[in-house]
Order: sequence, then structure tokens, then C-alpha cells
Amino acid sequence: MTMIRRTITTTGLAGLGVLTLGLTACGSGGGSGGGEEEAGSTLERLQEEGSITLAIASEQPYSWVGDDGEPTGATIAMHEEIFGNLGIDDIEVEEVAWDNLIPGLNAGRWDAVSAGMSILPERCAEASFSDPEIMYTTTLAVPTGNPQDLSDLDSVVETGGDVTLAIQSGAIEDGYASDLGIENTIAVDSASSGLEAVQSGRADAFALTAVSLNWMTEDMDDLETTEAFVQELDGVEQVGAGATVFHKDDTDLLEAYNEELAKITGDEQAYLGLVEPFGFTAENLPPEDLTTEQLCAGELE
Repeated sequence: MTMIRRTITTTGLAGLGVLTLGLTACGSGGGSGGGEEEAGSTLERLQEEGSITLAIASEQPYSWVGDDGEPTGATIAMHEEIFGNLGIDDIEVEEVAWDNLIPGLNAGRWDAVSAGMSILPERCAEASFSDPEIMYTTTLAVPTGNPQDLSDLDSVVETGGDVTLAIQSGAIEDGYASDLGIENTIAVDSASSGLEAVQSGRADAFALTAVSLNWMTEDMDDLETTEAFVQELDGVEQVGAGATVFHKDDTDLLEAYNEELAKITGDEQAYLGLVEPFGFTAENLPPEDLTTEQLCAGELE
């Protein structure tokens, strides 16, 4: 059984300064910032060390640190399986602000990003994404009773600026709001901060993936979620597919990862066995004909 060891890092939005509690993560070899002096590829180094460092954004139910101090979530479950099959049995995690996940990866602070990050053209220009892992839709967290009668981001637009929308900085919903011309927004750095903004009255709604907000508000009396929706921009439905993120130079690691991932996404029961405990269903399983290349090219029609 794969062992998971906890390494918690607090990273500010203003920069990449890191405060590590516990074991300090090793810089990646090869393309991930370790330099040419380290022999072999990143995959070979990780297999030799038997350890990998993953950055997470603490968004439930994708990946977060549980009350017992151990990393948990759907992407952690998949990575425990995949990296274990690659001979990498020790997973360390660092909690990082969303905006710093890819910059920190490219700076060699961690080996991969485990956050269910959506595959978008602008992100593909900065890093490499695995094959699609999780499909998702969007929802709004609103005060119980939905006093503004919101249903989706288009309904926010229709209020003419009377609604304040909380958005997670750098998340795909941030881009949706910008493209729709929603100006009355407040930026938050985590899902929990977005929910707190609505609870405190600083925001009327918080937009994020449906599976996350449904999971996080399940036991809350003061918040509820709208029906899940797929946002349209210029008449095109925005396909949301999350994946694991790697440094662009780590092609061997990416290829090996995708080979193991295919064994999971190609078997619905294997997939559900890993992600269903965290609220995901067969609807979240990516279709076979959806590729990272399509999503990176923005070919959504």
C-alpha cells in the first residue's frame, strides 16, 4: 500500500516564498529545476528515491490535508495508485495558493501538481498536462434560500452589477467571469475563503466546480448550491476537464503517468473505486475521444 507522508507549505500570493513545516521537499531533477548535474530523467530520479512531491491547492474533494494530518482526496487516491505502480511509494504534499501551483512547478519546488487543474490553452503554454482525469461542471454557492435567485453566471450578469461574485484567483471561473464582463467581483485564494466571503456577506455568491462546492457545503446550514451548469461563452459550451500538471521537460514522467492513468480511466469500476468515496460519479469519467491536445488547442466545438 502506498505510504503518504505529509509536508505542509504555506505560500503567499505575492511570491514564491515557502515556509515548510516538517520535511523539506527536494527540487526536481532534469527539467524540473534540478540542473544537468543530476543524472537521468526526473522519472528515474523519483523511482530511485521512491518519493515524489506534489503541490495541492487544498480544494475539497480533489486534494487536501484531512483532520488526521494526512493528504486525502480524489486526485491523491489516483496518484497513490499511479505513482505506486511506477515504484514511487512515498508521496509528500505541499499546500500552495492556486496562483503559485504552476510557477512553483516551473521553479522546481515540486514535481507535479495534484489539484484537478482544468486543461486550458494558456496553462498548456506554461506546463504539460496529463490525459484528462476528471470532468466537471460549475455551480454557485449562495446563502440558504438563494435570496438573489441566481442560477448560473449568466444570471449574475443579468443583475447588472447588483450581485457581488467571489471567484478563486486563477481558477477557470475567474476566466468565465472576465469573459462575461462581470466586474463586481472579489478575488479569494482558496475555496474555503470563497465560502467564508458568502457567509460573511462580503459576496452574494461564489463560483467554483460543482463537485467541490456540493461537497464542502453539504453540512452547512447557512449555504446551499445552485444546480450544476456548463458555462457557455459565445455560444460554445466550456468543457471542463482536470488533469495532473508536469514540467514541460519531464516527458518520460508524463508518458509513464499517462500509461498508468489509462488503466484507470479505461475501466469504469477501477475509476469509481478511487474517486467515488469523494463524491465523484461515472459522469466525471472523461470520454475516450476527449484529448489533452484538443483542450490545449481550445477546440471545444
